[in-house]
Amino acid sequence: MPTPVNPIDEPPSTLTDPREMLDAYLDYYRGVVLHKLDGLGETELRTTRLPSGWTPLELLHHLTHVERRWLRWGFLGEPVDAPWGDRGPDDRWHVPEDLPPAEVRARFEEQCAWSRRTVAGVPLDRRARPGGRFATEAEAPALGWILFHLLQEYARHAGQLDVVRELADGTVGE
Repeated sequence: MPTPVNPIDEPPSTLTDPREMLDAYLDYYRGVVLHKLDGLGETELRTTRLPSGWTPLELLHHLTHVERRWLRWGFLGEPVDAPWGDRGPDDRWHVPEDLPPAEVRARFEEQCAWSRRTVAGVPLDRRARPGGRFATEAEAPALGWILFHLLQEYARHAGQLDVVRELADGTVGE
C-alpha cells in the first residue's frame, strides 16, 4: 500500500480576488513540486522512471528555466544567456552531472523569489515588452496570460511528479 504524504495547504477558499488567487496558486504549486522532491536522494533525483527519460532533477531545472524564459526574457524582454539552458545536445531536459541537487533547488528557489518580486503589483493586463522572447508587440501576451501559462505548467508537472514519486518509493499524495 502506498505511503501517504502530508499535504501542502491549498490557498484558502475565502480568496476572491483573481490576482490573489493566481499568485497564491502559483506559490502553492511551486511548493508542491518541491515537496514531491523532498526525501529523494541524489540517485533517485537523477534516475528516470518513465519512457520519455526525464528525471525529477531535470524537471526542477526545467521549471527554473521556464520561469526565467517567461518572465525575464518574455515579460521584461531582457536578454537572457542560454534561455533554453535546461536542454542538452539531444534537445531533452538536462542537468550537468557536476551540478548538485542542492544547487538546482537553490537556483529554483532564487528564480521563484525573483519572479514574485518582479510581478508584484504589476497589472495583469500589462503586455510583455518586445525584444526578448517576443519580437513584436503583436506577439507579446499580457502578464495575466503568462502567469496562467506558468500555473498550468506547474500543475501539469506536479501531476507528473505524483506518478514518478509513486514509482520511485511508493509515496502518494500532494
